[in-house]
Amino acid sequence: MTAPDDRAATRPGSEPDPVDDPDPTLIPRPPSAGRRVAEAMAEEVGMAVDPSIQTSTAADDGAREPDIGEPPGLPPERWLDLEGRGRTFARVGEPGGGRPDVVLVHGWTVTADATFAPSYPALSSRYRVIAPDLRGHGRGLPARRGLTLETLADDLAATLDELAVRRAIVVGYSMGGAVAQLLWRRHPERVAGLVLCSTAQHFQGGPLSDLWYRGQGWVAPLIRAYPGPARARMIQAVDGKVADGPYAAWFRRELLRSDPSALLRVGAALGRFRSSSWIGEVDVPAAVVVTTRDHTVPTRRQRSLAAAVPGAAVYEVDGPHNSAVTRSDAWVPALRCALDEVVDRIDG
Repeated sequence: MTAPDDRAATRPGSEPDPVDDPDPTLIPRPPSAGRRVAEAMAEEVGMAVDPSIQTSTAADDGAREPDIGEPPGLPPERWLDLEGRGRTFARVGEPGGGRPDVVLVHGWTVTADATFAPSYPALSSRYRVIAPDLRGHGRGLPARRGLTLETLADDLAATLDELAVRRAIVVGYSMGGAVAQLLWRRHPERVAGLVLCSTAQHFQGGPLSDLWYRGQGWVAPLIRAYPGPARARMIQAVDGKVADGPYAAWFRRELLRSDPSALLRVGAALGRFRSSSWIGEVDVPAAVVVTTRDHTVPTRRQRSLAAAVPGAAVYEVDGPHNSAVTRSDAWVPALRCALDEVVDRIDG
């Protein structure tokens, strides 16, 4: 989810295609604190939901959760103690077989599983998948005041330290693409290659979006003190966005793990991200997966990023921002092709 684009606000015929998520530009009034989280979640996800589940059942530090149906092919769960940072959750494939290490970095308001569950089976056969929940999301580290995306990038480096992974290919979706860029910028020795998906060099579209992002940080303390309304809007967003299915209860639990105030702190940090002054210095093999019917991170910004990364291969998916889930039949093969090309260039 990103802020309104000021240019789109006055562009004739800017209504989104009906298959895509609502463009926040078209919302007629400034959103309340609860609506901010609900809108962000509605744009990032497209999962199945069981409306009979009414509350989150997130586990704490590895406590056993209720046994509900889960999608096939999930990598093993790991709880990791990151030195000086705390305890966090990740999916971590077994090492061995000469498979490259691939870190999957999810977007804002969702979790690793909520984003990459459809991708795990196709990737795990040829890569060792490492998929952490980012700080402020799901079972990740807590989001504190003054949070920056640089902090999230440093968390990823600490995760690689804990797993004794020297270098990895980093796949970043949406906000995760920004974190992946920052990981290369701050810890270049840890990044063997980049695959940037549905992401950009920045997520602002002008003064209105700057105010929108700043507002996330302003209202976060209020939501922390009075979480009920925002939590209710999160539940409403999940219930209204998705339909019943065989893994509905699992997906719904996953989407409702996060604390609304933490998500707002991360959203404020997302608004401050900008890589345009240095992304042209990327010196590792890279590919960009572009979603061509994206009203959340506009396609033009994704293509601008691809043009700015030296030698980046481009793979296009005819779908909306959340194609990783709603168009996984097209998105997952594009991701595999992008990864394969990056690996070939590393080996070559």
